Amino acid sequence: MGVPDFQTLMLPVLKTAAGGGEVRIGDVVDQLADVFALTDEERAQLLPSGRQTTFANRVHWAKSYLNKAGLVEMTRRAHFRITPEGRNVLTAPPEKITIRFLEQFPSFKGFRDADVGATEAAEVVLSVAESALTPDEVMRQAHLRIEASLAEEILQRVRSGTPAFFEKTVVRLLITMGYGGSVTELDKALVGKSGDDGVDGIIDQDPLGLDRVYVQAKRYADGNTVGAGAIRDFFGSLNLFKATKGLFVTTSAFTASARETADRLGTRIVLIDGIQLAKLMIRHEVGCRIEETLHIKRVDEDFFE
Repeated sequence: MGVPDFQTLMLPVLKTAAGGGEVRIGDVVDQLADVFALTDEERAQLLPSGRQTTFANRVHWAKSYLNKAGLVEMTRRAHFRITPEGRNVLTAPPEKITIRFLEQFPSFKGFRDADVGATEAAEVVLSVAESALTPDEVMRQAHLRIEASLAEEILQRVRSGTPAFFEKTVVRLLITMGYGGSVTELDKALVGKSGDDGVDGIIDQDPLGLDRVYVQAKRYADGNTVGAGAIRDFFGSLNLFKATKGLFVTTSAFTASARETADRLGTRIVLIDGIQLAKLMIRHEVGCRIEETLHIKRVDEDFFE
């Protein structure tokens, strides 16, 4: 079945508060996990932040939306209770409480329209209602889509550059990741003429250069995959340098035989394909920069103790 979405949880959350008196949100999470027969894995599934389980997060959002509609009210830290309006809903409950259902309550409409224009607010609510995701999950999915589009554009830009530019980009990325000193030593890490002895860059792993990583960078078009032969050639080049570590980076992809060959050879060779390269460039801000930062904040319960 999977972890239910937060709109599916709104009616069950309201029902758990119908017994009278206040209820503790943590107890509601446990009760509903049993009601929905969640597996141990589903109960333990964490948000990307690692600070809260997905199920608990969705129960909290369900409670929050019920509160905005005036169906439950907060009593003290981590506790809430049903309101008379909430009890009225349960006298003839809908099959499911959704955001569209909550729009009939003036307090929810006021919450929805606060701080933004009515048209923009309606679009936001409609987006959440149709996706069945919590607002923070909507933001995370949008972030993933933005990064996927950015990764594709970065890869296209790298493929359209010269081989020398690609080699320089790879070495710059490694230096930014903490290998080989500072960016001012970028040219020092490159091996003169492109492809000298099958090696495009040499990165020191320590300040004294006692341990080194030898880099091969292949700028290939999408679909022009790197095969096992190229890996064996790189392995031969590493032997000439008596190297123990190699990094083979491409803008395309590696065939299955290429990966098998890299695993079998005596020298440690790490393969980075175009998708991995773009993700690393985004993570370490090589070829891109932060345009805007959005912070997701939550109430500091300790403050209100």
